[in-house]
Amino acid sequence: MAKEKKLVESITSMEEDFAQWYTDVVKKAELIDYTSVKGCMAIKPAGYAIWENIQHELDRRFKETGVENVYMPMFIPESLLQKEKDHVEGFAPEVAWVTQGGLNPLQERMCVRPTSETLFCDFYANDIQSYRDLPRVYNQWCSVVRWEKETRPFLRSREFLWQEGHTAHATAEEAEERTLQMLHLYADFCEDFLAIPVVRGRKTDKEKFAGAEATYTIEALMHDGKALQSGTSHNFGDGFAKAFGIQYTDKENKLQYVHQTSWGMTTRLIGAIIMVHGDDSGLVLPPKVAPVQVMVIPIQQRKEGVLEKAAEMKEALAKAGLRVKLDDTDKSPGWKFAEQEMRGIPIRIELGPKDIEAGKCVIVRRDTREKIEVSLAEAPAKAAELMDVIQKDMFERARAHRDSHITDVTSYGAFKDAVEHKPGFIRAMWCGDEACELKIKEDTTATSRCMPFAQEQISDVCVCCGRPAHKLVYWGKAY
Repeated sequence: MAKEKKLVESITSMEEDFAQWYTDVVKKAELIDYTSVKGCMAIKPAGYAIWENIQHELDRRFKETGVENVYMPMFIPESLLQKEKDHVEGFAPEVAWVTQGGLNPLQERMCVRPTSETLFCDFYANDIQSYRDLPRVYNQWCSVVRWEKETRPFLRSREFLWQEGHTAHATAEEAEERTLQMLHLYADFCEDFLAIPVVRGRKTDKEKFAGAEATYTIEALMHDGKALQSGTSHNFGDGFAKAFGIQYTDKENKLQYVHQTSWGMTTRLIGAIIMVHGDDSGLVLPPKVAPVQVMVIPIQQRKEGVLEKAAEMKEALAKAGLRVKLDDTDKSPGWKFAEQEMRGIPIRIELGPKDIEAGKCVIVRRDTREKIEVSLAEAPAKAAELMDVIQKDMFERARAHRDSHITDVTSYGAFKDAVEHKPGFIRAMWCGDEACELKIKEDTTATSRCMPFAQEQISDVCVCCGRPAHKLVYWGKAY
């Protein structure tokens, strides 16, 4: 019992210290480990399996829209990076440089890709010649490096995994359509697959991607009331095309510049899953993304027939299409329960001699801890049915939490009070002047998260300066 107690006590309460709770969960659930490479993490099997499920589902959805996967080099020559002024200035503080190859200094230093716009542009300049070559709708799965000063597992590390889509189109209209299409794909993925509700909208010019004409974002709210940018989609217009000379011959045999987009999601989504759904016992994984959906736990497994019946149950669950494991280790049942909860496995099935004799078992939901007694024969179908119920319930709880942490304000005093005392999103009107955005950040540390697609006029004046305002903005503190 002492060991069982220790497993749960080793997690700091989220109400006591949310940051420490988060660190405890990622460590105790064995999602990551720290490494000798400062600012970089080792993603362990339990963590990587979540990323694999995210990757598999996103990739499937991408391909349904015509996306093809490619791979570009991880090094970018400095001269290539310098071709787009705004872009290089935006990334300069985070770039890691390679200056020597083997024993010899490089003639030109190269950066380890922080993102791959310049590589794709260089490639498209040679690959695209005619309108018949368009559109190009490519994506790559890779890692990128950004030299962050402060790092946190999954949320911010110097190397992280992601996907980056890069497309080229004949017209501005096609590029905008693809930009929004991918943003909505991301939003639907978060809500359907990860059970995380999001706000969809456009970034202000101050917050948009370096070199983009427009950046669209999905913003999620974590349990502690901070926002997490969970996916972005950028419309580059023809700015990169002009910098890199990406032209095509149209149907009238005239040279035109292409219009481009870029869009990405990263391993920070795993951090979002933890912070939206987790509790003081550890992870709570939505069934669709959970690497293991059911854990079968035999009780008094040394007694005759218990392990055999548990193995039969595991096989029946697998045949029902569930991802299932059997914990037949020699740990105590209490320890196994605590471990299953720590790892966020959506349900466990408890099965002991008395249960077998009565022809039944107990199903326990991870999200609510509800216990359901069912017959052995009905267990696989009931477990499969519960997957849909749990997924839906988790989304509804997360949405209710988010909606209860949105505050509308119309005065600057109320804005500052909300930032201080009401964690969550703050909705307020804005005049469009970057000076007001900067003042709000300086005064409160809150930043503009997005201008939502669903606009409302909750006031006629800017919350900061009092001048006429026409844009509703979601503001908040963010990771």
